[in-house]
Amino acid sequence: VPMVAPGNVQVHVINSTLAKVHWDPVPLKTVRGHLQGYKVYYWKVQSLSRRSRRHVEKNILTFRGNKTFGMLPGLEPYSSYKLNVRVVNGKGEGPASPDKVFKTPEGVPSSPAFLKITNPTLDSLTLEWGSPTHPNGILTSYILKFQPINNTHELGPLVEIRIPANESSLVLKNLNYSTRYKFYFNAQTSVGSGSQITEEAVTIMDE
Repeated sequence: VPMVAPGNVQVHVINSTLAKVHWDPVPLKTVRGHLQGYKVYYWKVQSLSRRSRRHVEKNILTFRGNKTFGMLPGLEPYSSYKLNVRVVNGKGEGPASPDKVFKTPEGVPSSPAFLKITNPTLDSLTLEWGSPTHPNGILTSYILKFQPINNTHELGPLVEIRIPANESSLVLKNLNYSTRYKFYFNAQTSVGSGSQITEEAVTIMDE
């Protein structure tokens, strides 16, 4: 098998899901056989928004021939990763380069886990929600937009409310009685807004 590991491994993080890795080629005489390519082993060490330790799955990408760089797609935003590089000949893999740590920046969050609307009164509704399964960063706020829908399904004026990220419920007051409302709800990180969920609810007609 090859005798030495690729040197001078560098990682250039391009965005929250993509990184580029560079390495110096090994001297051909140390390959001890036919150079088939280089393998990059990379794995997620932890999510930076959740301190969860779980089973570490190693990903392997093979770059054929005498390439000295490769792209690592499909990374998770706001996470810490490690990688190493090995040279490959017909017999197998050489030793691994020292592990290199890199971090991906924040991305936009997934949609909130759920939006539940309860306790209708003449002029209020209670909203409850779950935080996104994949925050992909530090949540800065939730954005709630809502508007009345009249009997001919026309939409009325849109109201927008920004809600602190640590809240999980809200009582909306001063609504019109016996009115159907449509709600649009999403979470935000410093990068931007995640995908929204929508829900409809009706205030009651009379007490």
